[in-house]
Amino acid sequence: MCPIRITLTDDHPLVLAGMKALLQDVHDIEIVGEATDGQAALDIIRHATPDIAILDISLPGISGLEVARTLATQLPQVRLLALTVHEDHAYVQPMLQAGARGYLLKRSAADELERAVRAIAGGGLYLDPAIAEKALPSAQGAHSSSGASTAGELTPRESEVLRFIAQGFSNKEIANQLSISIKTVETYKARAVEKLGLFTRADIVRYGVALGWLGHSGKSADQA
Repeated sequence: MCPIRITLTDDHPLVLAGMKALLQDVHDIEIVGEATDGQAALDIIRHATPDIAILDISLPGISGLEVARTLATQLPQVRLLALTVHEDHAYVQPMLQAGARGYLLKRSAADELERAVRAIAGGGLYLDPAIAEKALPSAQGAHSSSGASTAGELTPRESEVLRFIAQGFSNKEIANQLSISIKTVETYKARAVEKLGLFTRADIVRYGVALGWLGHSGKSADQA
């Protein structure tokens, strides 16, 4: 079994050392690079092409958000986990929109880091429990105005497609899971987001959190 290859980036040496200490002795996790600023993170990630890149949002020079946007374009196969002190949705939503697969707070329990890594490695999404709690009222508010307001007003197939999207599946993967065409997936998605007023991928993720669709393992749970 191949190890989960990870890079670590944080501008605080103690935090960087702490992440390394938590992960380096896990038998199926391999740390393949470390960095203390955004440009160094990009250089290491481009060189090592890890499975997962863990980085802070607030970095010297190039920010974690800029790193995320660059990776989404240049190395979309690298999954990003944001590890940060920022709890406000002004930080969370842009990171999710940029393609981050996880968002974890530095104040979280130590075992949450490994849990997040495994969820993301399995193809799922991971939101810190504290972030998920804050996402709940936001998601409820998003689908309580104009038009359909609850998942119950979606058709079963629309709800199913939306759940897969929230868990990180691509349209092609959803089509394979449901034995329908990609075009049909796109149609169900368009209907669902219009009914619920969900305009971005981050909106869909928050909605999924509100309904308990993501759990801790996301995509991997459906493949088990």
